[in-house]
This record gives sequence, structure tokens and C-alpha cells, in this order.
Amino acid sequence: MGKGDKRTKRGKIIAGSFGKSRKHKVKPVAPKATEKKSQAKTKKTAKPVSRKKTSASAKKA
Repeated sequence: MGKGDKRTKRGKIIAGSFGKSRKHKVKPVAPKATEKKSQAKTKKTAKPVSRKKTSASAKKA
């Protein structure tokens, strides 16, 4: 369990490999131009929500 063991993180670093013990850092992927257009069409405006009076607010008054 050291530099020669490919199952440990230290062994993965020495060997220069990746796997469960040593994950690759994933770069964020930019969305495609076609995805932006489809999202713009499906976007809806939010309607205001009416709230009812609760018993807690009635007790305060």
C-alpha cells in the first residue's frame, strides 16, 4: 500500500492514472446555442401567490 499499489491514491498519482481512488476533475460544459433557444420558448412568468391568513397572525392582532 504505497507508491507501487495502483489501488491507492498515492499509487494512482505515481502511475498517472485515474479511477475510483483518484477522480478526474470535470470541466463545466457550455450549453449549445440550440439549447438556449428552446429554453427561451418554454420559460413562463410566475404568477403571484395569494396567501391566506393563518391562526398565528390572527393571534397577534
